[in-house]
This record gives sequence, structure tokens and C-alpha cells, in this order.
Amino acid sequence: MIDSYLTLTDSTLYKTTRKKSRFIALLSPADSQDDVQRQLDDVRRAYHDATHHCYAFRLLLDDAIVEVSHDDGEPSGSAGLPMMQQLTNRNLCNVLAVVVRYFGGTKLGVGGLVRAYSNAVSEALERAPVITRTLKTRITIRFPVEVNSSVMSIIHRFSARIDALVYEDPVRIEITLPPSQVEALRAALTEATGARIELEVEL
Repeated sequence: MIDSYLTLTDSTLYKTTRKKSRFIALLSPADSQDDVQRQLDDVRRAYHDATHHCYAFRLLLDDAIVEVSHDDGEPSGSAGLPMMQQLTNRNLCNVLAVVVRYFGGTKLGVGGLVRAYSNAVSEALERAPVITRTLKTRITIRFPVEVNSSVMSIIHRFSARIDALVYEDPVRIEITLPPSQVEALRAALTEATGARIELEVEL
């Protein structure tokens, strides 16, 4: 389970030239595949006369990291993968990298393309605003009042943040916890109360 990840707070643009070919690297935060597609469509419209629109993105979806890259007509593995490597080297998630190329008339070769696309993204990342985002899971727990002390003891042991506490019958408590601790908390509460709890996890 992932409790936090690095991402960008804003978009960044970097331009460079290799043997008269112009490369424009655009980095931006993205939170879904629909968001990625929308941004790619925007880039293709804005740079409609470019020779290539290569891209790579990493998304955190359902606690799994999805990685996609595309060479857009460049030799296989010469653009998208080097761009992706820059994102993975920095452990970035929910980030889209697009490099637009205007061909300048001189072929760079596969090695030259790898360096050009990789360096364009690397230089853009050096200028990008990176932050750590922390993930939290909201949990509602219901239990009989007689096991209250056991439940509260375990909640404090896990350093969960208590958001609401309602002493009814059953008692209802709402907490926030890092995703990686949810199953351990469930097991501890079940054992301590003799399985007399109800746990609702908000995904």
C-alpha cells in the first residue's frame, strides 16, 4: 500500500534544440486517464504543426502505478521510454510528460533521440515544482459501548486521527489513517473486541 507519493503542483515548459530539431517538453499534473487524454488533445491542438508528440505518464490508480509511454512515430524505444525513465527515476506519480518535436532536417539516430527526449524531460523536471502528497483513508467504526476502552486504546496505538465520536448505541467513531495500516487496524480491533465491530472503509 502506498501512503504518499511525489507529484507536481503546476505545469512546466522547457525548450531545447538538437541539430536544428526543436524539442518542447511539457510537464503537468494529471489525476486520471481521462485527464491525460484531455491534456494530450490540448497539446496536439496547440502544436498541431509539430512532427511528433511523444509522451509518458505515471498514474496512481487503486493503489497501483500505471505507466504508459508512446513514441508517436519515432523509432521504437527512442522517445517514450527515456521520458518514462526520468519520471520513474524521481518516483513521480500522477504526472504527464509530453515532448513535442519539430524536425530540423537532420536525423539524430536512435541514441541521439534517446538523449534528446530524456534530457528535455530531465531539464524540465529540474524546474518543476515537486511536492509530497500524503494519502489518507477514512474509516467509520461501530461497536458496543462496553468495548469502548479496548477500541480507543487500539486507535491511539495506530496514531489514527479522530474526526468524529458519537456515543450512541452502538458507538460510532470516524477516523483517518494511512492506507497501509487499515488491515492491521481491522485485525487488531476484531481480536480485541471478539469481532464485535463494524468497519466501513471509504475508498
